[in-house]
Amino acid sequence: MSGRHLVVVGNGMVGHRLVSALRDRDTEGAWRITVLGEETRQAYDRVALSSYVDGKSEEELRLADLTVLTGVDLRLGDPVARVDRDARRVVTASGAELTYDALVLATGSVPFVPPVPGRDLPNCFVYRTLDDLDAITGAAAAAIAKPGPGRRSAVVVGGGLLGLEAARAMRLLGLSPQVVEIAPRLMPVQIDEGGGALLKSLVTGQDIAVRTGVAVSAIREERDRLVATLSDDVELDADLVVFSAGIRPADTLARESGLKLGERGGVWVDATCRTSDEHVWAIGEVAALEGRTYGLVAPGYAMAEVVADRLLGGQGRMTPEELDMSTQLKLLGVDVASFGDAHAVTEGALEVVVNDPVAGTYSKLVVSDDARTLLGGVLVGDASRYATLRPLVGSPLPADPVAMIAPGGVELELPDTAQICSCNAVTQGALKGAIHDGACTVADLKACTRAGTSCGSCVPLLKKLLVDEGVEVSKAICEHFAYSRAELFEIIAATGMRTFTEVVSSHGTGRGCDLCKPAIASILASLGNGHVHEGEQATLQDTNDHFLANMQRNGTYSVVPRIPGGEITPEGLIVIGEVARDFGLYTKITGGQRIDLFGARVEQLPAIWRRLVDAGFESGHAYGKSLRTVKSCVGSTWCRYGVQDSVGMAVLLELRYRGLRSPHKLKSGVSGCARECAEARSKDFGIIATENGWNLYVGGNGGATPKHAQLLVQDVDQETLIRTIDRYLMFYIRTADRLQRTAPWLESLEGGLDHLRAVVVDDSLGICADLDEAMARHVGTYADEWRGVLEDPRKLERFVSFVNAPEAPDPTVAFVTERGQPVPMPRAGDPVLIGLPTVTRHGVVAS
Repeated sequence: MSGRHLVVVGNGMVGHRLVSALRDRDTEGAWRITVLGEETRQAYDRVALSSYVDGKSEEELRLADLTVLTGVDLRLGDPVARVDRDARRVVTASGAELTYDALVLATGSVPFVPPVPGRDLPNCFVYRTLDDLDAITGAAAAAIAKPGPGRRSAVVVGGGLLGLEAARAMRLLGLSPQVVEIAPRLMPVQIDEGGGALLKSLVTGQDIAVRTGVAVSAIREERDRLVATLSDDVELDADLVVFSAGIRPADTLARESGLKLGERGGVWVDATCRTSDEHVWAIGEVAALEGRTYGLVAPGYAMAEVVADRLLGGQGRMTPEELDMSTQLKLLGVDVASFGDAHAVTEGALEVVVNDPVAGTYSKLVVSDDARTLLGGVLVGDASRYATLRPLVGSPLPADPVAMIAPGGVELELPDTAQICSCNAVTQGALKGAIHDGACTVADLKACTRAGTSCGSCVPLLKKLLVDEGVEVSKAICEHFAYSRAELFEIIAATGMRTFTEVVSSHGTGRGCDLCKPAIASILASLGNGHVHEGEQATLQDTNDHFLANMQRNGTYSVVPRIPGGEITPEGLIVIGEVARDFGLYTKITGGQRIDLFGARVEQLPAIWRRLVDAGFESGHAYGKSLRTVKSCVGSTWCRYGVQDSVGMAVLLELRYRGLRSPHKLKSGVSGCARECAEARSKDFGIIATENGWNLYVGGNGGATPKHAQLLVQDVDQETLIRTIDRYLMFYIRTADRLQRTAPWLESLEGGLDHLRAVVVDDSLGICADLDEAMARHVGTYADEWRGVLEDPRKLERFVSFVNAPEAPDPTVAFVTERGQPVPMPRAGDPVLIGLPTVTRHGVVAS
């Protein structure tokens, strides 16, 4: 490709967006592009940086590969060392020289490290890149491996967006985080005092210490640890100190080349993102648009689009007022969002606040002085209305502002001028136009408008818009199958197919993915396709099913034997205690009346199972999408209030439904009277005894979105109760979506509970005989999965930790004790693990 030469300095998210945008628009090949990156890695999603510690690989974080684009030369690990503006030439660190017709500085920012004495000590880090996270992960593992008592901790300097993400990462690495923020509240740039107060309460409730209004004044080494002294003279012991106190524009190159800078740093640019040199542009965090820098990705993307347009002769321009500074994220499981004038700095602005500390939510709208125009807002604890409210900024209020943020408030209608995707500046009108031109899926809208391709927060609105415009939204399980899970279930059941290969070759495309493979594996298991490790099925299973145990965050596994109804003999308790003692396992009584044994290594699992199976135990399926537990109170056997034998019923039901594979996990409870000691109405199916029989409640869930179960039948005898549960479970298994719990499934059923009752009680669809037969087949063919492994030498072969040490763990692996449990500490250079994921030095999983 000939044409003019564009040199892009920086290979971050904004530089990547510029190259993608220019190449999409430059159909005539007017520009050839060279990208010079400082890091040796390809561009990756820095917004999702903490997910690297949470299990995502570098490959999953990478942005689209620029090297596949025509006319793009990507050079990594060779940053620009000097710019000769007179000769229009750059010189790289390796000595390479490149001339340019246009130069774009996309060098981003560097972490701000306060001038604290001791900030350069070992185990002091910044939190900015994947290399930083690799270093932090290694130091955290080394700290935890140190002998001696006490919880290992980290001090995180900074309580903004990155600071709280860093705190979450420290917790994932096994450290106890302590956040220090100099401002009087957390996230001071994004949220106000009221939202900050609630956020602090929610964060500290998750075992993260928070100190606001103080600064770190010094750091010193003491007894092989670090001591951080705060401005109020409090001293914090720590194994690591992580600085995440803000950023500064990476403008050194611009300074040295004599470009005009903003008053507070950054490369000064005009409304077209052009610098003081007509041949040089700047975008992203290094650019100071009319003197001000922006630390969010959306403004950087907008700048990239303007420059791409200008390089091709367009008239693109922007002003600070047009930049979207809204943010939405989930920090430590807490929803936080801000948009528009969140701090009410507009003259005469009014604030409308709904604060519910009991529910843990804070909502604020900022409106104009005449209460007619929405200016901005803050949402903490529940940001579900963010996608609807943010596009209304600058528009007339469609309803009373209190009703717009109150629980159960009004549904809002958006004007076509509302910007649905702020990252890519896509309006509702543009999306409607794309739908009218033939876009009929979310993927279509992404492809033709770019909406939803960046942070993804607008995707729910894209789905809603398709429905509102009369488009039937596809329920396809993934790109490899044009069917929903329920449809695939019927196809597999009707055709008798027994392998994923058969299913994908006859009714799908490609080789499958992480969405469809476990879903089809679950369907095959639900239809009685034998042991989950048999043949091709073994390759389809997710992490826990692969080893029939729950993988813990430190790479070990937990073992949960089934204890039906929570009823156990003294002999059984002794065996569990002896197993825990002999294998050095940590024991915990769960909320489902079972005993969890933590800390088993992969190669130990068969030996542990052998001891338990020989004593009469079997798998409790704590690892699978299947029945977990049937909890019970002591019932009429012991309790003076009990009216029925709840323990006997719980044991009967758990043994009947054990091993039943389903779209998601199933939990149950049986209470012997209306006092509800087994909490049956918070379960997927719950039973409460009455003087006349049993009441059956269905569709309840605990967890993040608790739902009370609803009464399906009442005062029925045991035979009717069991028959109704059989049909309810089988109907759910056949019709629910992938990973859909019973509560949202019931809500999604057209006709809801009445329709369910008509199907499983009145047989309105004429399928009850089929449902009865399916459950009878499950009960008749059940086999313990642990025993199935123990009796098959081929299946046992997968239970080794190290390729070069199949019989025993590497003797050089170090262990520490965590709550009485020996925990292996990963180190750089550990042998490659076979089979399924375990912790590596990156703190993520690797096969």
